[in-house]
Amino acid sequence: IVPPNKTAADGMVGVSELVDKNYQASKKVTMARGCFDDTKGAVMVKNLSARDPSALGLDTYCKQYYLCLAAASATIKWIESEKGVIITNHSLSVTFNGSFDHMNIDSTSVQTLEIIDPLHTELWGTSNKKKSLFQMLKTTKTTGGSRLLRANLLQPLKDIQTINTRLDCLDELVSNEELFFGLTQGLRKFPKESDKVLCHFCFKPKKVTDEVLKPANGRKSQLLISDIIVLKTALDAIPFLSKVLKGANSFLLKNIYQTICENPKYESMRKRIGEVIDEDVIHSRAPFVACTQQCFAIKPGIDGLLDVARRSFCDTSEAIHNLATKYREEFTLPNLKIPYNNRLGFYFIIPLRDITEKLPNKFIQVVRHGKNVHCSSFELASLNVRNKSAAAECFLRTELCLEGLISEIREDIRILTMLAEVLCLLDMIVNSFAYTISTKPVDRYTRPEFTGDGPMAINAGRHPILESLHTDFVPNNIFLSEASNMVLVMGPNIL
Repeated sequence: IVPPNKTAADGMVGVSELVDKNYQASKKVTMARGCFDDTKGAVMVKNLSARDPSALGLDTYCKQYYLCLAAASATIKWIESEKGVIITNHSLSVTFNGSFDHMNIDSTSVQTLEIIDPLHTELWGTSNKKKSLFQMLKTTKTTGGSRLLRANLLQPLKDIQTINTRLDCLDELVSNEELFFGLTQGLRKFPKESDKVLCHFCFKPKKVTDEVLKPANGRKSQLLISDIIVLKTALDAIPFLSKVLKGANSFLLKNIYQTICENPKYESMRKRIGEVIDEDVIHSRAPFVACTQQCFAIKPGIDGLLDVARRSFCDTSEAIHNLATKYREEFTLPNLKIPYNNRLGFYFIIPLRDITEKLPNKFIQVVRHGKNVHCSSFELASLNVRNKSAAAECFLRTELCLEGLISEIREDIRILTMLAEVLCLLDMIVNSFAYTISTKPVDRYTRPEFTGDGPMAINAGRHPILESLHTDFVPNNIFLSEASNMVLVMGPNIL
């Protein structure tokens, strides 16, 4: 998001031109100069920040970060206009870091050090792709964890207290197998897209009244119901996480236990959702299972019209499967399958080996896919239309039933953003850092020792990329101080 080029001073290159030059693959959006208002940006950040304005220290940073606030103003305006949503107050995690707590690595160094991508991908071969630091450490299970890992590699921390806090946590995970495997199992109980979904509740549609009843909004209703189911699944997983973290000793894990597991708001939100959402509803990635779960998310008896739509959905679904059984017997196709696709609905898959002659004329839209034939029929197409219509009605009626619940959830949006951040952090530390250490022999990795103004010493240090290239890797000792601020590592590892 950039201002117009004409606002650049004489003899200077505008931001828009720099974006065109350095980020050719990125989509560029030009907004009026008036959208980049640092005063309005400061007001927006104060209103939207999950932290208290006084704790944020915005009054101190206003003059120092006026460009940052101007960019924030334009970004928020673009989100609200482009996505047609309003960001809920006190829902965003806002920090003013600058370069105080993080290192800045220029793009050339990022490429040379092979932090994100290898320099010569063709040299590694197709069978071994993990040859950059990010790719080797990317054993995270969530998109949020991968994003946080990438950010930490591109802008490493330099705050000693935070670094040591994370290292203490790693020490405990490596030395306590029960805790490590317990956290690994506990994180699996959270849906993969939990952090993304939890942040969805930060946004609310600008128009909610008549718009909800339009068929065009059926997809939005379906996504909203899916988000509620993911939220329920995530909240249901907290008690197990609490059980695992209860005996943790490191400051970071104890702090997570106190802020997440002992926070009564999560349990009260879970109970409130349980009053509306059926307890047997679970998050599923299988298309038809997910569709069915969304149709039956609300407890029966709350909305009569919803119950009628559900009956119609069940009847048409049963009729479709009965039709498949009829075709198997009538046309001697014992391996005929009836899968479901969000775009197409139900369709037939018939193995080529079962087709001895030409397919009967009842089958239409015949397309060959490998060793199978995908097709439909007029009867199936008719039932598909009725099934989709019933499902869409279920989604719309369910959204109407969820309006009050969603409003209550948005009142406690801070705890959801906190949970999303914690899940990303745990995913990075447990599934990436601790997992990488656990896959190597005991004492293969060494903890670095940092001091505020003293030297930095690494005893028997190992580089994960280099040691993967050598069968007999030789560890390196490194000592850095003001008198010796560069170390040239030589030996068999570089051959």
